[in-house]
Amino acid sequence: MSLVSPADPPERQAEKLQKIAAALMARVEHQTAQSGAAYAQFERAALLEKRVRERTLELERTLDLLHESNAQLARATDEAEAARRNLADAIETLTEGFALFDPDDVLVMCNSRFCRDFRDLGDAIRPGLTFRDYVDRISRSPALALPDGTSPAAWAVERMRRHRDRRVMFNVALTGARWLQVSEHRTGNGGTVVVQTDVTDLVQIERQERARLKDSQARMIRATLDHLDQGVAIFDAEARLVGWNARIGQLLSVSALLLRLGTRFDALLERLSPEFSFTEGVSRADLRAWAAGGSDRGALRFEARHAAGAVLDVFGQGMPDGGFVISVTDVTAERAAAARLSALNEELEARVLARTLELEDALAAAERANATKSRFVAAASHDLMQPVSAAKLFVASLGERLPDADHRAVLAKAESALTSAEALIEALLDISKLDSDRLRFDIRPVPLSEVLVPLCDEMGALAATKGLRLSCRPSSLVVESDPAYLRRIVQNLVSNAVRYTAHGRVSVGVRRAGGAARIEVRDTGPGIPEADRAAIFEEFHRLDATASRNDGLGLGLAIVERACARLGHPIELWSETGRGSCFAVTVPVTGPAGLPSDPRAARPRAPAGTALDGAGLIVLLVENDAEMRRALSHLIEGWGVSVIEAEDAAGALALLDDLGIAPDAALLDQRLGDGPSGTELYAALAARVGPVPAAIVTADRSDEVRRDCARLGITRLLKPVDRAALGRFLREAAAPVA
Repeated sequence: MSLVSPADPPERQAEKLQKIAAALMARVEHQTAQSGAAYAQFERAALLEKRVRERTLELERTLDLLHESNAQLARATDEAEAARRNLADAIETLTEGFALFDPDDVLVMCNSRFCRDFRDLGDAIRPGLTFRDYVDRISRSPALALPDGTSPAAWAVERMRRHRDRRVMFNVALTGARWLQVSEHRTGNGGTVVVQTDVTDLVQIERQERARLKDSQARMIRATLDHLDQGVAIFDAEARLVGWNARIGQLLSVSALLLRLGTRFDALLERLSPEFSFTEGVSRADLRAWAAGGSDRGALRFEARHAAGAVLDVFGQGMPDGGFVISVTDVTAERAAAARLSALNEELEARVLARTLELEDALAAAERANATKSRFVAAASHDLMQPVSAAKLFVASLGERLPDADHRAVLAKAESALTSAEALIEALLDISKLDSDRLRFDIRPVPLSEVLVPLCDEMGALAATKGLRLSCRPSSLVVESDPAYLRRIVQNLVSNAVRYTAHGRVSVGVRRAGGAARIEVRDTGPGIPEADRAAIFEEFHRLDATASRNDGLGLGLAIVERACARLGHPIELWSETGRGSCFAVTVPVTGPAGLPSDPRAARPRAPAGTALDGAGLIVLLVENDAEMRRALSHLIEGWGVSVIEAEDAAGALALLDDLGIAPDAALLDQRLGDGPSGTELYAALAARVGPVPAAIVTADRSDEVRRDCARLGITRLLKPVDRAALGRFLREAAAPVA
């Protein structure tokens, strides 16, 4: 039978054929899909079998590893057990008791010697016992010898307190005069190792050695007491004699029968001769009460005087155990020497007073003579100026008329000599004026440029003739001074620098120093040796003794020092041999040029100059070195200051009490021997008379002295004393307080 009817139209036949073809194709595809699924299942079964074989192999290997691990664990367990047995055997061989507690304070193991002395504990000490239970059982054991007054509970509390420390070592007393040393140490994991060591033999040996040492010390103390020149008696807390030497019986005239062990202090006091009398307000009843004072007694000191003239120094001192010791020293010779010294001091004071009166008369006569000399020099200088000036005019006039050159040269030398004489007279007149109390200065604002510029112009020619370079730095500062004397001061300094400088230069400059100006004159001359720096300010003193009068009269620096002192302008000197010198004059500043300010702000508070005659200043000088004291007194008195001298602090305070006056200022050496220091003396002086201007004169440059002076608000003058600094201090002390 045909699937396509021939009678059907071609389109119908084609449609049927397509449906048949699609059905056939679907069938073929269905059959192909069924055969693919079977194949996939086969592949999956093969893969699963492979995986099962792999897992089986892995399981077999794991079982092998497990068997091996079990074998290793068994071996490790055997080794650990062996190590534990070895450890137990090792700690069992120890001669000390040993115990190990874990970090939770539970006993892990111990040996048989641990707590062996506590036989009542029996089997209680075994692994699993806590440390607290172990301490509690030990504290209640009858084998433990508790300290007096300590209960088992208190001992246990103290033991647990010690257990908190990482390292502990202490001794425990047992009954039967036996001792255990217990030590604890922490392990790395926080456990505790306890070791008990029997130290009975060591303790007994130590006690025997201590007893022998006490016997040896007692013999040594006895030998020492017997060789002392002092009498010594030692009493216990019950005031019974326990130690003494033979000397105390000799000094107190006490029978040797009384000096025996156990004699009471009251018995010795009753047998003391009634010819002894006590000083310092101490009676026999007071001494008896002091001996019965127990541990509250303090030190006691007095003198016992015998009717025959002997003097004994008695000193008593309590001891920590409640006993006391009494020492007796024969001071008869010292007291006699002190009495003789007191008599000699009174005689010496009388002689000193008489000598002082003589010196005051001599000083008054010298002052009158000096005043007369000053007046004479002033009058003579003034009277000599006119004839010398006239002679110069006559010589100059005659020189113009002489045609002969040789004659004119002789007249020139005569005129030079007259010029030197005139300069000398002028210098003497200046010095006499500066030494006169009637000198009055014209103090007013002075522009420094008006002083320095003309001077440098005038002195420049003189410097040029010697081949020197004179430089002057201009300054716009205005200072307060006498213009004529300030010019004379700078002129003398510049002239002196030019005169003594052979080559190099001389420089004049001004530095601002707070409220003051420092006028500095520097040169490159030979310098001034340190030994000559004080002498160069003396009259007619020149370092070059071979210099002619044309090289100076030796009065320039003397005039400079006097003028600076009277004007209150401190002068300072720095010099280095072979390199030059620098003179500096400090002048108060009133302001820059053209802007004058209040002159009172920078004006020195002191009277003009270092000479303080009009100030009536009284200075307390305390210096233990006699030569230094005399030198300072001579220098200060030369400035018109009254000086009160003392050697030490005690003498100074006693002298002020005797005179009944308070000093206007004080110069105090820091180191005054064995007594108080200078700063301590100032504190005592201020407490008595109130604050006074003071300076500590010392060679000690330590920070401690500097801080003490700063704390007390006083000046520190370093030795060797700078006379300029000393002058400034005295001027400030004499200045009225605003």
